Amino acid sequence: MRESGILMPVFSIPNKYGIGDFGAQSYKFIDFLSTSKQKVWQILPLVQTGYGNSPYSSISINSFNPYFISPDELVNKGLITVEEAEFSLSNSDRIDYGFLYSVRLPMLKKAFLRFDKNDKDFTEYVKKGKSLDYALFMTLKYASGQKHFYEWEDKYKYRDENALKTLAKDYSEEIAFWQFVQFEAEKEWLKLKDYANKKGILILGDIPLYTALDSVDVWCNPKLYKLDDNFVPKVVAGVPPDYFSENGQLWGNPVYDYEYQEKDNFSWWCDRLKNALNTFDLVRIDHFRGLDRYYEVPFGAENAKMGEWVKVPSEKLFKAIHSVVDKDRIIAEDLGIIDDGVRDLLKKVGYPGMKVLSFAFNGESDNLYLPQNICENSVCYTGTHDNDTLKGLIDNCSEWDKNNILSGVENSIKSMNIELESNADLIDKIVELSFACKSKLNIVPIQDYLKLSEEYRINEPGTVKEQNWAIIINDKYFTKDLANKIKELTVKYKRA
Repeated sequence: MRESGILMPVFSIPNKYGIGDFGAQSYKFIDFLSTSKQKVWQILPLVQTGYGNSPYSSISINSFNPYFISPDELVNKGLITVEEAEFSLSNSDRIDYGFLYSVRLPMLKKAFLRFDKNDKDFTEYVKKGKSLDYALFMTLKYASGQKHFYEWEDKYKYRDENALKTLAKDYSEEIAFWQFVQFEAEKEWLKLKDYANKKGILILGDIPLYTALDSVDVWCNPKLYKLDDNFVPKVVAGVPPDYFSENGQLWGNPVYDYEYQEKDNFSWWCDRLKNALNTFDLVRIDHFRGLDRYYEVPFGAENAKMGEWVKVPSEKLFKAIHSVVDKDRIIAEDLGIIDDGVRDLLKKVGYPGMKVLSFAFNGESDNLYLPQNICENSVCYTGTHDNDTLKGLIDNCSEWDKNNILSGVENSIKSMNIELESNADLIDKIVELSFACKSKLNIVPIQDYLKLSEEYRINEPGTVKEQNWAIIINDKYFTKDLANKIKELTVKYKRA
């Protein structure tokens, strides 16, 4: 079955409160997807972000971002007033995370004060212990003056049972607040997802390969990682030197101790995928190559030059995962340094990989990303959240690269019998090629439909910039004409 979809982060949904959320505008976007005959809405991780505001670095892989709680929903529930919601108003075309930090937490605390703590659903949520570790972590984080968990007093750092029981008693209101935050966010998300599903639209979510060091995940499960007794990483994750970086990339995430994880048949990974597929309809595993072999660098190294590749017991890992989840709902991000090991693993697990047209037109006829070379069991993208927009790519490339793109696209669209007279034509045809290729699913970032420039790039890897993860798409762009244009492509290439 051939399908198509749009990549649009929740945080980029147009919103008067300075960041996209699970409120009315997201429902409108789902309506836009439905009108456009799209079957998939791809989003980025919904987690609470940490340093750099990246959704790929979270304090908890199972959390929801509190900023995605809709102020309007809280007003409708009588938990805050219109005036209190309007305190969060923002007309900026960029997300100001500093502003959000200053206004959203006080707003959520006001909502919690008016919330019925005896609400049946909430009491059941608390009784099940949902988000309790997150709530304890956040309570200790604020009580310690925002220290990293490995800097806390030993009784909290090492999760002394009696100390945590005392904490739960002494800080019961604060802990309940943080559970409320996750309860409300989850409730709003599942309601939104249900609306999408009833419209015939699937949600494609995303999970990072690694977790952050200062996280609930490491605090609760330190033995899953290569750490010393003080929770200092022995080695950290990264990428070796390549064409893009002579020093490689030093990510700094703790790496997994797969030898230890194998002892309980990788239960942590199994639970993680089960949770992800309860939250989303489809899941993309980021940096899939790291589940064949991963690159680790000694902790404290200045760069990633001195690392080494380490083999993952991937056959056993995926056998365990596939015993508890439907593997047909998983997609692999197989970009980057790909070797025979990764290709063999992808073939064994059967996941569709990614084909990115932004990488296709380099003048080489055997380029695996060329539309004519793409296989059916794949997902075709014009670009990803880590790429420049098509317009940004074309506007900023060298004359040599531009000629390669032109000739490559012209060669790929010979059967269409169309001339390229402008950069706008070029962008349109690359988008159309994503529909025309054999991939079972094609995904187009909304920026490429709108021909938005580099200013609308979602993220530039390896950098910490204010622009990263801060793009908001103005609702003026979501017109009937655009919906009809997307619909026509969808019907033409039998993806409806």
